[in-house]
Amino acid sequence: MSAGPDALVGVGTDLVDVEELRAALDRTPGLQDRLFTAGEVEYSSRHRDPVIHLAARAAAKEAVMKALGRGISDIGFTEIEVAHDVGGRPVVVLHGRALDEANAQEVDAWHLSLTHTRSLAQAFAVAVRAPD
Repeated sequence: MSAGPDALVGVGTDLVDVEELRAALDRTPGLQDRLFTAGEVEYSSRHRDPVIHLAARAAAKEAVMKALGRGISDIGFTEIEVAHDVGGRPVVVLHGRALDEANAQEVDAWHLSLTHTRSLAQAFAVAVRAPD
């Protein structure tokens, strides 16, 4: 899909320190359920170090919020979900207020890129709408 300048709604990026997230999850019971959907936890648990994959999802959620011009006080983390298409590519799935905000801004599609090392996870999110 090619999007002209008029189709761009917003761009967001975020970087998460894996060890900081690991420490926060260890120290705060229930944090995992406040940050991640059951599907995200299940996907991440299939990997040798689930926290690396959770960190990438946390970065994606923040990147989506930034692309929408919103912050964590406006949208809950579990209202933004990272799923996968049939080819395994990460996709954005919105719920609740996140979906309402995307609809209000006429977002038709998302482009999402995730990357991680053992210590850092990064995400880029681009929100687009169909050109007029």
